[in-house]
Amino acid sequence: MLDGELAEIVGNLRALGGDITDVEVKASRTELPKSTRETLSAFANTHGGVLILGLDETKGFAPTGVRDPTRLSSDLAALCSADMEPALRPLIRIHDFEGVKLVVAEIPEVDPSRRPCFYRGAGMTKGSFVRVGDGDRRLSSYEVQVMLSSRGQPREDEQGVPGTGLDLLDPAAVESLITRLRVSRPYAFKDLDRHDVLRRAKVLVTGTDGLETLSLAGLLALGSYPQEHFPQLMISFVYYPLSSGDALAGGTRFLDNLTVEGPVPVMVRDALAAIRRNMSRRAVITGMGREDIWEYPETALREAVVNALVHRDLSSAARGTQIQIEMYPDRLTIRSPGGLFGPVTLDSLADEGISSARNATLMKILEEVTVPGETRTVCENRGSGIRAMVASLLAAGMSPPQFDDRVSSFVVTIPNHALLSEETVRWVESLGASGLTDSQCVALAMLRDSEVLDNRSYRGATGVDSRVATAELQDLVARELLIQSGARRWARYELPPRLLRSAAVGAPVSSRADRRPQLLEALGDETLSRAELATRTGLGDQVVRRWLSIMREEGVVELVGSSPRSRDARYRRVQQGSLFPPS
Repeated sequence: MLDGELAEIVGNLRALGGDITDVEVKASRTELPKSTRETLSAFANTHGGVLILGLDETKGFAPTGVRDPTRLSSDLAALCSADMEPALRPLIRIHDFEGVKLVVAEIPEVDPSRRPCFYRGAGMTKGSFVRVGDGDRRLSSYEVQVMLSSRGQPREDEQGVPGTGLDLLDPAAVESLITRLRVSRPYAFKDLDRHDVLRRAKVLVTGTDGLETLSLAGLLALGSYPQEHFPQLMISFVYYPLSSGDALAGGTRFLDNLTVEGPVPVMVRDALAAIRRNMSRRAVITGMGREDIWEYPETALREAVVNALVHRDLSSAARGTQIQIEMYPDRLTIRSPGGLFGPVTLDSLADEGISSARNATLMKILEEVTVPGETRTVCENRGSGIRAMVASLLAAGMSPPQFDDRVSSFVVTIPNHALLSEETVRWVESLGASGLTDSQCVALAMLRDSEVLDNRSYRGATGVDSRVATAELQDLVARELLIQSGARRWARYELPPRLLRSAAVGAPVSSRADRRPQLLEALGDETLSRAELATRTGLGDQVVRRWLSIMREEGVVELVGSSPRSRDARYRRVQQGSLFPPS
């Protein structure tokens, strides 16, 4: 980490008045606080973070410094290496900051296959923490178990269910599965009899008592009533009359309250029917004018419900927990037991082709089982569900889904909000910024609604990858449509004051300044670098870069020497005299 980046992080902390999720500060003038091991575990088990020793949060992040930074750095490295399991290898540096010495450590995120990271002296259960908000929270024993399950492929869905047999399966569903397997995977199933097909598909397995029985996956996918054996492997649906979840003045708590049971295909059908029954229609703006559509797109609903059912934790510790669908006037929330599994993270959730199945056998069976009354199967297992959900919401002009991975649960929230309303579309058009991508328009609309944007939330909202997100955000900064604070993963974006004012009052946006006269005046008869021009004009680097590119194309300025991407690149005017006199 460079000194400038450290100054920017501390500036953000002072502006916010407290720690942030991936930054923790401790005064620690002479010794490492005992809470250091908790923070190390929490950062390692979440998304990594930065630990700063020598700042006092209680005094507005005043620099108290550390007395012996070399020894403290050595103690921190030893703690990471010898006392944490698995061992951590942070980047530790000593910085001069406002007249004192600070020790700054960048703590890496531990690969999911090696979590939880814990303090050996306390043991795995008591020494494992996770970062929540700006604090460290001890993991519950169940959350530790969930993390351990990500170290390999869980097999709970392949476990036999004692006392079960083919008589508990839906005959029509079984015959349909056998037929589809013989057609779709003839190399594996074509020459097998019915019984051997079910064995190979792991609908039938050998139980711990040596007897043949149904697997949990087979029961959930094809059973006539799986809840006879597992009462809580179902869905509860509640429609609340108020966004707060409180009862109406007359005492009405729910507008609809339903228990959804049956095999997974039936639960998909009935859960979607319950949501549809409580939806209304709304108008959106399309290329052809206004169009009436349902509050939530069918694709988004289906993917959210299916994902909750097929990726839920089926371990014994979670079998007493149901999937919850909660409908409010302003949002739909779907909560399922068990957080994200395997290499999938919130950052990579919408990336193309990335798929990780906690219940691999259940998924394979459901690829060949249709939803009652439909021709489509329950799932595809192609890693495209989240992207389809995001795309369908954007196509409907709605706000993107919000994902919350809480280790012990995964929550999808779909706002009932017309992001690209008629008024918002007019406001974006008033910016006069030609050539904006659809994802950039979505970002501006989100910020108009006072949402916070960073690279990850931009990717989650638009479905673009990290490289495209960075380029498009920097382009918006260069156009002076966004202001960036922080750098690297701490970069945050907001609307400049003039756009915030126009959004607040619903007024047209005043025209953007032409920066060419300002830059030409700063150049004069000299040859200057981008950094020197930024200093003289007070403009940001991206703004200077953009206008220099425009003026090069116009033949007004020329590049001297290096590539324009080089820090050593310098510019000069092609001819004297102002081509763009101030108006």
